Amino acid sequence: MNLNQLFNTANPIIGVVHLLPLPTSARWGGNLTAVIERAEQEATALAAGGVDGIIVENFFDAPFAKDHVDPAVVSAMTLIVDRLKNLVVLPVGLNVLRNDGRSAMAIAACVKAQFIRVNVLTGIMATDQGMIEGQAHQLLRYRRELGSDIAILADVLVKHALPLGNANLTTVVQDTIERGLADGVILSGWSTGNAPSFEDLELATTAAKGTPVLIGSGATWENIGQLMKAADGVIVASSLKRHGNINEPIDPIRVSQFVEAAREVSLAKETSQSISSMKLPQK
Repeated sequence: MNLNQLFNTANPIIGVVHLLPLPTSARWGGNLTAVIERAEQEATALAAGGVDGIIVENFFDAPFAKDHVDPAVVSAMTLIVDRLKNLVVLPVGLNVLRNDGRSAMAIAACVKAQFIRVNVLTGIMATDQGMIEGQAHQLLRYRRELGSDIAILADVLVKHALPLGNANLTTVVQDTIERGLADGVILSGWSTGNAPSFEDLELATTAAKGTPVLIGSGATWENIGQLMKAADGVIVASSLKRHGNINEPIDPIRVSQFVEAAREVSLAKETSQSISSMKLPQK
């Protein structure tokens, strides 16, 4: 997967639009217009703040369905993502929680979104939804059936879950890429708002052998300068909200602040890579 081709940068900052509760969810408020308007406001704020891409999640649909969301959720997300793609000139992706990669792929193919996030692509994870099994076999073949080249970003040892079986980070990263055929991997902390350790990011990057590794949670303008030294990109949500509160809307000032901090380390990495690739003149 070439991040430059997808996001026009080797170190993308992907902002998250957390959708308000959708139809059939436990907290559905009965007003889809309000959901759409909030999503449009947040996508606009993220784009104005300088992010390189946007991912849309049905975050407030908790408690989540394990692996198949209701058709009403698919319909609503299709409508919303299509509107956002016509609103911002950025790559747009989807994450259909908890682990409905097939619906995410179908929506992305229909509205020409560029990527999806899948929480469990390979292996088995014990979650608050029960045991979730990776469905790489079905998802990759479904992508082929759709004639699509949508990128699959897959979590490894995903947050809010425990692995059933191998918990070795190096092995899990390698299996997700080499056996699950993920186009990129995502490493998060234990829960929403918690960052992965710098050491784990370094391990994942080494194991990935050139496949992109993205930070999946807990990135803030204070820690992104350090974390990005060991990662290729970041998916960020909580710290961009007003007062850093996950339930609040996106704060444009916090977006700009985060982007500026991330860009500094990205520029330093690019400069270092350029210098190291230069050949010294022969004497």
